[in-house]
Amino acid sequence: MIIVLAGIDGAGKTTAGRLLAQRLAAAEYPATFTMNRSGRRSITAWCKRRNIHPPAVLLDAIETSIRCINVLVSHLRASADSGVVIMDRYLNCQLALRRVQGLSSGWLLPLLLKVLPAPDIVFYFDVPADIAYARITSRAADTETLEHLQAFDAAYRELKNFPSFVVIDASLTSEQLVEDMLQNLGVCGLGPQ
Repeated sequence: MIIVLAGIDGAGKTTAGRLLAQRLAAAEYPATFTMNRSGRRSITAWCKRRNIHPPAVLLDAIETSIRCINVLVSHLRASADSGVVIMDRYLNCQLALRRVQGLSSGWLLPLLLKVLPAPDIVFYFDVPADIAYARITSRAADTETLEHLQAFDAAYRELKNFPSFVVIDASLTSEQLVEDMLQNLGVCGLGPQ
């Protein structure tokens, strides 16, 4: 089973994804959590330290390549494993980022979405941008603007496959988010671990 967690930065995907994998594994549902990063934070920091300002199209090409490789590795892991693979971010994330940047979908992301096995469920972590912004600011690991987070959320909602996403309230605690996901998955009664 492939579960995808989608949503803007600061929505709580990583924390809830790790907790979901732990809860499933504790209930004897083998589960693996994968990050599917794009390298955006590292690339941006590297460029900033060197005072390099590459064009947005080049940065996107690098980020898209890294994200696609990570998603392909996660799919390989899913095909070799009989358990649940929980993917933090996915190709939808890159499509939404491209939309925010005013870039087209290109050919690679739509192609991969067609040929790769479709996730069994995509959870969209719905959180007000101001709450996500406060979370990002408190962890001091990256920088995002409130306007970017609002645009990112809007871009997700404009994706063609967004109506198939299961939207969950990500303003809740991680424990509550996991309970909501477990109910949607039909795995109830695991109780807090």
